[in-house]
Amino acid sequence: MDDILRFQAANREWSKRLRAETSTLVNQRLAKNVSQDEYLANRKLLHEEVAECRSRADILEAQVARRRV
Repeated sequence: MDDILRFQAANREWSKRLRAETSTLVNQRLAKNVSQDEYLANRKLLHEEVAECRSRADILEAQVARRRV
């Protein structure tokens, strides 16, 4: 159970980093520091990482629920 809780904490930190990266990317685009193509490419990569992060969070949550039963 301790390992799962550590993985959850690491996943939450990853999620925070992804939100910060997304915010930075949006701000860079608004400031016109990145091109539309570069923005879209990076946004797609971030979206894929966010989906993976959410998937891992769901898996970890299910493992916690199973162990509490």
